[in-house]
Amino acid sequence: MSEMALVERIPALLRERTFRRYWTGQTISLAGDQISLIAIPLAAVLALGADATAMGLLKTAELLPALLFNLPLGAWADRQASRRRAMIAADIGRAALVLTLPVAYALDALTLGQLYAVAFGIGALTVLFEVCNATLFVALVPTERYVQANSLVNGSRSMAWLAGPGVGGLLVQFLTAPFALVADAVTYLVSAGYLARIKPVEPAPAPVAKGHFTEGLRWVIRERSMRALFAASGTVQFFNLMFHTLFVLYATTELGIDAGLLGLMLAAGAVGGLLGAVGSGAVVRRIGIGRSLVAGFLGFTAPLLLVPLADGPLPLVVGVLFVAEFLSCAGVMIVDVAAGSFQMAVIPDAVRARVMGAYRTLNHGFRPLGALAGGLLGTAVGLRPTLWIATAGAVLAVLWLLPSPLARMRELPVREGESEPVDGESDERSGSPEGRLPV
Repeated sequence: MSEMALVERIPALLRERTFRRYWTGQTISLAGDQISLIAIPLAAVLALGADATAMGLLKTAELLPALLFNLPLGAWADRQASRRRAMIAADIGRAALVLTLPVAYALDALTLGQLYAVAFGIGALTVLFEVCNATLFVALVPTERYVQANSLVNGSRSMAWLAGPGVGGLLVQFLTAPFALVADAVTYLVSAGYLARIKPVEPAPAPVAKGHFTEGLRWVIRERSMRALFAASGTVQFFNLMFHTLFVLYATTELGIDAGLLGLMLAAGAVGGLLGAVGSGAVVRRIGIGRSLVAGFLGFTAPLLLVPLADGPLPLVVGVLFVAEFLSCAGVMIVDVAAGSFQMAVIPDAVRARVMGAYRTLNHGFRPLGALAGGLLGTAVGLRPTLWIATAGAVLAVLWLLPSPLARMRELPVREGESEPVDGESDERSGSPEGRLPV
């Protein structure tokens, strides 16, 4: 195959230098996140002998910033002239926090309190990074390429899910858990380096006015399609956390599945997610953005009905659970790509960070409620009945979408002030003509 043919097989966005740098940094950082996901808990268990209570506190420290800081940091980010610089600062800050753990371990000074503080700090800086990222994304990508761009980013996320835990486990095995975190710190620094090499024209900062802090929340409530998407997402979050709170306990105690098989199921889910991300663009092109969302919500939730349904010989049960995990993760990638693209297109630049902050705050708020409900119901009525409730409730979330204009939307709305692309033009956002490959 000729060099020109190889270039033409590369997605158009990856032939644009600026987006390619952004995507490369995101991909490396997502892989590092998966290393932390396994290395920090293992550091708590293996290096400090943490018990169940300590692990619960560690998880709480990790999740709490999403509830506390999405709204205020979203309001702050909308007033900034350069969200990219804030993202670079967040990356450097996360690297510095992570590096304190192996240093403390080497000095025999590592404590659970430090782990809690680092988990909380990383969570807060991640919130800052994400609310700024929404605005940077639209500065880099024209509307007609939102689906392709989201497919690429979510494909990277799926690859990180697939490879990250295995790489993290090997690093922990050979380096010990605290020293494995050095690799995660490096990924944050690489991400910061790639962000420093791009200079997109960002939307102007929003003026400070009365109601600035709550404007994002009020916008979500006013906008009918966004309101429907939030309601559907929040419902799925609630019931999905009910499900995941009990799934491991159910699989191991009632179905007799060991830890090794559970790990393979997670890997099957990651493969499904990767294929879903790769195929999501074709799905959106064929059936439209609205129908893709409906299909994605059903594809994400309906396969999980197989979990409480699974019964019989162990090989049959394992096969059913593999199918459920694979299909569900493929479906959630279609949801993420379609929903992310719609949000980027419909939210005005002036309130983008505030809207995303409000949206993420409300969605994250359903997670602890779902986990609590799952635990209480599982104790009261049993694991399998609670899983039936959780999976059926998640499927019904699609009913929020069906009456809304979003379900009937074929194309993404064109953002105000953005014209249709002209064939052969280079993308002014990238500062580089297509076909140039050096990163």
